[in-house]
This record gives sequence, C-alpha cells and structure tokens, in this order.
Amino acid sequence: MSDLLKSLSVSATGLIAQAHRLNVVSQNIANADTPGYQRKQSEFVQMLNNFDGSDGVKMARISLDDSALRKIYDPAHPLADETGHYNGSNVDVMVEVADAREAQRSYEANLRSFDNARQMSRSLLELLKR
Repeated sequence: MSDLLKSLSVSATGLIAQAHRLNVVSQNIANADTPGYQRKQSEFVQMLNNFDGSDGVKMARISLDDSALRKIYDPAHPLADETGHYNGSNVDVMVEVADAREAQRSYEANLRSFDNARQMSRSLLELLKR
C-alpha cells in the first residue's frame, strides 16, 4: 500500500476516534445535572499494523470516572436523605468543554491531514495521466 493511502487510513482512524470522543463528552454534558450520573471517559489505543498495513488509533473502551459524586443540599428533592442531601453527578462542565475543544482541534488536524493526502493523491494521478 502506498504511503499516501496509509496516511489517509491513519487520518480516518483519528477522525473516527475523535468523533466517538465528542459523543462521550456530549453525553456527559447532557447528564451533568442528572442525580447519581458518573462521568464517562474515553480511552484510546494505538493500532499497529492494521489489516491494510497501516497504523492508527481507535477507542479502546469507555470507562466511568470513579471520583466522588457531589453532595447537594436540597431537602425538597425527592432523592434527599434525612439530612436533606442527595448525590449529584461528578461531571464538571468546564472540564467537558475543554475536552470537547481538544477533541475538536484533534478532529480538525486529522481532517486537514486527510485532505492534504487526498490532494497529493489527486495531483499524483493527474501527473501520471500526462
């Protein structure tokens, strides 16, 4: 397989991985106010010598953040215990926004890399036609 096609494959795996990461981040933000919700985290692994001879990255698994849930004081809440507290989520929206921006930047970098490899492939084919 040519190096240009390998670079397309590697960039494509990065695009897919970052899209999955953005999906996880959006789930966390959507459930930030859900009582008892535990934050999800994306874990990536490097793929070596993929079936087509290229390398890349993929999402290995989604794990739950084991940090403590916030205690929220609201005696009127239906989930409140005898002290008036209930467990909120452990999602920090600012952390999720930062993760979303990082995933977006990584996605854009992979997209630029994919587009550059595609343009080089097209230029090579045009040269070969002459």
